[in-house]
Amino acid sequence: MKAPLNRRVFVIGYGAATPLGMTFAESWKQAVAGKAGFRKITRCHADTLSNVVGEIPGWNPEDCDFVDSKEAYNWNADFVILTMAVCREALKNSGLEMNAETGPKTACLIGSALNGSDAFRKAMETFLNRGPLRVSPYLLPNLCANLPASKAGMMLGFTGPIVSPQGACASGNYAIGIGARMIRDGDCDFALAGGVDTCIIPEIVHGFANMNATIKIQETDRAHSDVSQASRPFSIDRKGMVLSEGCGVLVLAAEEAVKAHGLIPKAEVLGVGWSSDAYHFTLPHPPTIVRSIAGAIDDAGLSPLDIEYVNAHGTSTNKGDSAEIECLRRVFGNRLEKLPLSSNKSQIGHTLGASAAIEAAFGIEGMRQGVMLPTINYIHDPALGDIDVVANQARTAGYECFLSNAFGFGGTNCCIVFKGV
Repeated sequence: MKAPLNRRVFVIGYGAATPLGMTFAESWKQAVAGKAGFRKITRCHADTLSNVVGEIPGWNPEDCDFVDSKEAYNWNADFVILTMAVCREALKNSGLEMNAETGPKTACLIGSALNGSDAFRKAMETFLNRGPLRVSPYLLPNLCANLPASKAGMMLGFTGPIVSPQGACASGNYAIGIGARMIRDGDCDFALAGGVDTCIIPEIVHGFANMNATIKIQETDRAHSDVSQASRPFSIDRKGMVLSEGCGVLVLAAEEAVKAHGLIPKAEVLGVGWSSDAYHFTLPHPPTIVRSIAGAIDDAGLSPLDIEYVNAHGTSTNKGDSAEIECLRRVFGNRLEKLPLSSNKSQIGHTLGASAAIEAAFGIEGMRQGVMLPTINYIHDPALGDIDVVANQARTAGYECFLSNAFGFGGTNCCIVFKGV
């Protein structure tokens, strides 16, 4: 194999669909305003106290101008068409034109935690109610993890490598990390990298509830009368995550390609750190998480003193939030008391495989705008010690380097350091 080119990698654009809005611009506006995108579930019926979720407002595949009724019917795994829409938004935001020169040099890496579970549910209903011969021949493609990227390529015209990195709730960061490595080494000049999940169906909602991962809202809970308070990372009364749907895509580019095509960089992918726990299928394992955080900083050629902000994984679970703070304290020591951190999941919930990519885009835009997004609904938890949570409202503050954390079921850890330009 050829020697790697060791090229610098930049973020030149991004797109997102979140419970705060159908586009990145809409989501960012609501996030800065301190809003939350939660409501009682409407996608389906779920008989559970974990019935507050994050749904993309107004999302309907048939409303997309590139989709007709037949296309929407055949591709009934929502993560397919949603990815196509967000990839298109990200490319437009980047200013990169797909043509005979750039298309073959553009890869696409879109990770997902649960893939086309909604399509499988529809197929099972058809199988049970109408018989096996009525099961859609599109079922298997709808379940393929790579199909969202494939369909995006068919629409947008890129023909570089496509793959779906499967790292559970760290999938988005794995996609960014692998995409950055591919560009660094010379396998491609550009990459659309991110994650997607559209999993608000009864079986998934009940599955998370039964494993006590999502918040069960009792009458005495403060979210009972105000569902916007359901997700509260690092707060003393956190009780579990809010399940959400969403998609986030970053457009990455080699330094030489940025210059050659007159593109405008928004940030640099400076360091990637990843590890696996080999410990438990859901419980975090501090030693390997610390290795991932420290590895990202070391890969960036920095020291912990250079990190000015942490975009935390912050799921709003008791054990998860405690473990993350413990790991950050092991890396940053007493400096953690004055190192600003926040969790976007307080506003958008947990979008699973999409979360890390959405959060990376939020962190980069915050770096460009001089804004740190808030952790809303926050009430200090003395058990976590002194930490500088960006509490309840956005903070006007500049930063040039930040750490973005992502951890997932099965013990997947992937952390990335981004630097401003």
